[in-house]
Amino acid sequence: MAWSRVVGVLVGLVLIAAPVPAVARTAAGPPTTVPALSDWTAGQGSYVFGSGSRIVAGDQEAVDVARTLADDLHAAGRGTVPVVRGGARTGDIVVGVDASRAALGAEGYELRADRRLSITGRTGTGAFYGTRTLLQLLARGDRVPAGRTVDVPRYAERGVGVCACYIHISTEWLENLVRDMAYHKLNQLLLELKVRSDAHPEANTWGYYTKDEIRRLVALGEKYHVEIVPEINSPGHMDPWIENRPDLQLTDSDGRKQLSRLDITTPEAFAYYTSLMDEYAEVFTSTSWHMGADEYMLGSDFAKYPQVLAYARQKYGANATPQDAFVDFVNRVQAHAAARGRTLRIWNDGLTGANTVPVAAGTTVEHWLDVAVKPSRLIADGHPVMNAAYSLYLVRGGFHTDTGSLYEQGWDPRVFEGERLASPEGVTGAKISLWPDNGRGETENEVAVAADPALRHLAQATWGAPRPDPTYAGFTARAAAVGHAPGWRDLTRVPVPDGTYTFRSGATAAAYALRRTPDGYVTLASTTTGRCLETRGGRLTLNVPLEPGSAVTEEPCAAGNTLQRWQLEPAAGGYALVNAITRMAVHITADGRLTQYPPDQRPAAVWQPVSR
Repeated sequence: MAWSRVVGVLVGLVLIAAPVPAVARTAAGPPTTVPALSDWTAGQGSYVFGSGSRIVAGDQEAVDVARTLADDLHAAGRGTVPVVRGGARTGDIVVGVDASRAALGAEGYELRADRRLSITGRTGTGAFYGTRTLLQLLARGDRVPAGRTVDVPRYAERGVGVCACYIHISTEWLENLVRDMAYHKLNQLLLELKVRSDAHPEANTWGYYTKDEIRRLVALGEKYHVEIVPEINSPGHMDPWIENRPDLQLTDSDGRKQLSRLDITTPEAFAYYTSLMDEYAEVFTSTSWHMGADEYMLGSDFAKYPQVLAYARQKYGANATPQDAFVDFVNRVQAHAAARGRTLRIWNDGLTGANTVPVAAGTTVEHWLDVAVKPSRLIADGHPVMNAAYSLYLVRGGFHTDTGSLYEQGWDPRVFEGERLASPEGVTGAKISLWPDNGRGETENEVAVAADPALRHLAQATWGAPRPDPTYAGFTARAAAVGHAPGWRDLTRVPVPDGTYTFRSGATAAAYALRRTPDGYVTLASTTTGRCLETRGGRLTLNVPLEPGSAVTEEPCAAGNTLQRWQLEPAAGGYALVNAITRMAVHITADGRLTQYPPDQRPAAVWQPVSR
């Protein structure tokens, strides 16, 4: 986990530039895609997509893939492409699922382009990835060079981890991420977040997601073959859940309650955590559960909590260690998940080798930090291991992965923090991780720009060869040629031009100079005071005021102050003002004060801006 380990140095990051000409290729070379096609046999001529093209599908599994392709072609401006059964003709796209094609595995596909274009997978998922390649090929025109490819991923898990656990991230941003992940053949979104709880309303501090919001996001993930794996980090980093439950907080030897640490020695703590797991199962369909299990004793040590050692010795004997109590909690969660058909995932830093009780075999370990127990040992002990290296992190206002350097080094998922493996055996894949250590350090639009090259590099390194182009500049040109997924929304568009406006909502009116910020939000400077609208006040979490009802006031304007950036969100009759960082909207109290609230707690004020 990264939020406690900000390094404070921003590594230079090469950003994907505006669209450039497609990467040059020889006549016989593979067409441009990300991930690159490593197996391509060129043919004569080309396939031409036109107004008469149809999508021909066989069984229902193929029909589902074909309908998603039709939706995406429509979103890409290609009109309404019919999905039909029956014989194919020139110009058609044929989508098929053939269970006998064992060599394609669970996610591979064959694509053939000639007078018509055919995509075949052993599974619907494989056929779906073939349609992603087709969409990339059609992103630059109607012609696809004739040829054939068999394209199979090297690693099963190709992921992005996002901590939306303290600082709320808009669902629109997450939807963009899902679409772009699928477009680049990434298949796993590991999402640490809070879902508004019905069973434990005392835990519903901001920011959370409603169950309906999660159902919509999960449905989008299922459509695009992106598994959304939920995480509630425990037994450390539990403060979003237990700040109002002191009875569940670990108490140190001086009698002080630890806000972020769950007391793993009490049955009530385990019951509370597993009840949250069961409630998440109402909205998440993933067969995995991520419990985090990292940094439990960050900034302290077990010696401050003698009850942990006492618990371990009572259960495991005189030679037990405090670490055994920690592993015991992990294993009990693992058993709870397994009984409900789910596998468990944890971070690696808690596995220091100080335990005598082993972690249950089969528990996936995401390796991010170099500790005594290396990835090779974890694999030997029966753990699938995912590479979640710190070098792949992007931290708001802090460390950013140096994607260019990793590319030039030929990084691949065998290269862990502290160890390079000779073989990929036991390595499930890799992921990039996005953390909000300084929640106001960057807006989510800025994070999206920074994450683009890292996402595409990770897609390449987990699906195919790590360096399809001789230089990183060549790879960024390849990525720019491919662009974003159909249906991806530009969230930096501002619906109102710069100018001076009277903003009116009911009886409240104020005049502001509106200016677009480089990351696609606006600042609102009062024409009376010259000060800018800002959300502030209340207790800070990760340097952000996240208390519902805290004040929105006019403060001295500062270009770098992200709390002064606002999104104009369309609402009936006008716009809601949503803060770029807190993701809460401006609400007007009965006595005319401006405050911020989540949309499900208080109605957002609807503003009509009138040009002055």
